[in-house]
Amino acid sequence: MKILNKIALLVTLFPTLIQASSNELNKIDHIVVIYLENRSFDNLFGLFPNANGLNNAKNTFPQIDEYGNDYKTLPTVSDKRFPENLANEPFNIETYVKLNEKHPDLTHRFFIHQMQIDGGKNDRFAQLSSAGGLTMGYYDLSKTALWQYAKEFTLADNFFQAAYGGSFLNHQWLICACTPEFKDAPAELRQWKIDAATGKLTKDPSVTADGFAVGTIQPTYPPFDSKNPANRLPPQHLPTIGDRLSEKDISWAWYSGGWDNAVANKETDDNFQYHHQPFVFYANFAPETTERAKHLKDKKQLFSDLKTDFPQVAFFKPAGNKNQHPGYATILDADDEVKEIVEAIRQSPIWSSTAIIVTYDEYGGFWDHVAPPQIDRWGAGTRIPAIIISPFAKKNYVDHTLYNTTSILKFIENRFDLKPLSTRDAAANGLQGAFEK
Repeated sequence: MKILNKIALLVTLFPTLIQASSNELNKIDHIVVIYLENRSFDNLFGLFPNANGLNNAKNTFPQIDEYGNDYKTLPTVSDKRFPENLANEPFNIETYVKLNEKHPDLTHRFFIHQMQIDGGKNDRFAQLSSAGGLTMGYYDLSKTALWQYAKEFTLADNFFQAAYGGSFLNHQWLICACTPEFKDAPAELRQWKIDAATGKLTKDPSVTADGFAVGTIQPTYPPFDSKNPANRLPPQHLPTIGDRLSEKDISWAWYSGGWDNAVANKETDDNFQYHHQPFVFYANFAPETTERAKHLKDKKQLFSDLKTDFPQVAFFKPAGNKNQHPGYATILDADDEVKEIVEAIRQSPIWSSTAIIVTYDEYGGFWDHVAPPQIDRWGAGTRIPAIIISPFAKKNYVDHTLYNTTSILKFIENRFDLKPLSTRDAAANGLQGAFEK
């Protein structure tokens, strides 16, 4: 009888509990997503106190060769600053390359990524990497702004990239929870490539056999850096989070470092990445459309809007030289970029009603010891960092709730009462574990 009474009480209180949670969520008038590049959780936050990091990885890291045997030492890194006898275990990159220096890029492709994960064993990252043992490297970020924000607010340590592979696909999942279609893709985009000298796989298809775009590809509409129109992705028509917001007259913008120069086709040294601009791939954001002019903006406009009429939902994408991508950006350049944006918001009138999510598109080829959840054919992929910065976020807290990139969509949908874009964001947890009750 006591159990029945408790159940009856919970049933009576349930609407009140939901309403209280909704009221807290409604205090957030602005959501800002800062989208960085290509780092796994262990690569950046493996040393973070109370997080599921490298201290929990001691029995999970031996990397294996193509015959299934443990490497005696890690495969040679394609950079002479690294020794040739690195132990088969995680190592501190700063021993050889500092936070303000660049290191080589690493393989991070859709099919190869799944092979690296190897059914959750995560033991083929080094074998299938263009940078060899570098995949096992990590940093001590304790003196960076990113670390301080994680320490002050909430760090999510169970957050996974939505899809396997690289930047193009995961940017798509950030805005549409979907994989774009390219049914008539040229044969060359569907090919596997093997190095004739070594017999090793060097490139997997950018388009699946049934016509879905999963690898780096350029849009039909400018700005783009492709000279072959046949290889450009046809305009997409599935709904995006931008469409959902516009349907309800909720203001939003995608801000990008270098956008104005890219649109004007000006030569710059910021390494603007065209496939990092996901809305450009959609028909309703074609050049000369009202939607493009209204919602796709340059970084400098973000600072102007903070003084006047900042949108309710905003995404910020740094230019290539400041996004932390291996090969062409350093850890500290991106750290400074994030600090500039976050502090501008914290000094602005919107701070008291804002939630900022700083996260990454994907793993960038770096190993992580946690097996990703198997959701569907697209992912989830490797664990990545996510920091929630807000007056409403839990302080000095590590959130162990299971999330993926579509949890950001779910958070936006919950706040503004939007329809889900797909079954994936409909089922995702919406970052609720990061906020005070």
